Amino acid sequence: MPKKGPKGNMRVVELFAGVGGFRVGLERASDHFDTVWSNQWEPARKKQDASAIYVARFGADGHSNTDISTVPVRDIPDHDLLVGGFPCQDYSVARTLNKADGLVGKKGVLWWEIHRILKAKEPGYFFLENVDRLLKSPATQRGRDFAVMLASLADLGYAVEWRVINAADYGMPQRRRRVFFLGYHKSTPLGKKLVATKRPENWLLRKGIFAEAFPAQAKDGKTIRSRIEGDLAEVTEHFNNGPHSRNGPFGNAGVMVDRTVDTLAVIADHHGKGTTLGDVLLPLDEVPAEFFIPEAKRKAWMYLKGSKRERRTNAANGFSYDYMEGAMAFPDALDKPARTIITGEGGSSPSRFKHVVCMPDGRLRRLTPVELERLNMFPDGHTAGTADGRRAFLMGNALVTGVIERVGKVLERRVKG
Repeated sequence: MPKKGPKGNMRVVELFAGVGGFRVGLERASDHFDTVWSNQWEPARKKQDASAIYVARFGADGHSNTDISTVPVRDIPDHDLLVGGFPCQDYSVARTLNKADGLVGKKGVLWWEIHRILKAKEPGYFFLENVDRLLKSPATQRGRDFAVMLASLADLGYAVEWRVINAADYGMPQRRRRVFFLGYHKSTPLGKKLVATKRPENWLLRKGIFAEAFPAQAKDGKTIRSRIEGDLAEVTEHFNNGPHSRNGPFGNAGVMVDRTVDTLAVIADHHGKGTTLGDVLLPLDEVPAEFFIPEAKRKAWMYLKGSKRERRTNAANGFSYDYMEGAMAFPDALDKPARTIITGEGGSSPSRFKHVVCMPDGRLRRLTPVELERLNMFPDGHTAGTADGRRAFLMGNALVTGVIERVGKVLERRVKG
């Protein structure tokens, strides 16, 4: 395991960096986080605007804009902390004749790139993010993908804790639920503490990094213990593969040590003041005219946002079916946190899922790129330099940096202590 960088700084490698959400959060948390290398690559796009924004904000030194699968591990510097919000795909593995180790990603090759780097570099810590449905995917074997990941991390010598966090539950301006997981190599002080923990619920509710950064209470009952057995191909084939596979074994908080999993359902325990959608809005005179909804299009927006029960026909095959959906808030409430930003938030066309706010003069408008940045707690103008629609897309792909900042503050102090 490599030693820390100069002055005791934690050297950070950021994968799937996007526009640098982990880096923004960690650098706000402490000047002891030093990003020594980063990688951002968007397949099938000629214009790599996320990477260009990253370079514009942080500089080109140590930044890679190539497919991570083509980067030799020797080109990645030694580091203490690996971070990244990796795409949600299929993480399964299978046996093949030409891969004796059984590690063959189907679509989830990006997870195995993380695995490859952890195996070669052995950083003391990692901090990763994904959509919360990862804990229950795929639908036919609930939790299998996460089990494969946990087993592979255990085999590399890491103990892991995870927590599903809704940023709005802790006073942040967006309702965005994501699963975050921290890994500690068992040779580190934090890893040794987690391994030695006799009552996992104490770690989950009091002693762990997430417990300190995001206080929570047990929703009901005690931790549930299970084990992940077999090699990775056997986990893929057999984990939760039975008549009760519709129920996943992983709660929204948990720890894993040596493939033994203790999981618990928790609820947020936060009593501070929260930030609302209204708090992030620009003054009316700073909103460009193109973000206001013309009166002629208001009816189309109302239809898409409204409840529906209608007969529809598939144009491709002529199949008719009854379609139903409930109403969306229209306009969005200003006294509550915003709904989750999606990648399709940009553009002027009417949409069911885009945010719409009402101005004091009664006019309706969409959110500007700066307001979307604020909902993810980025600095104003962080994504400037590309088209407004792309800026919205990049924020839909980003994370709430305030979550990273709070974890970073606790992690930095606990690692130093």
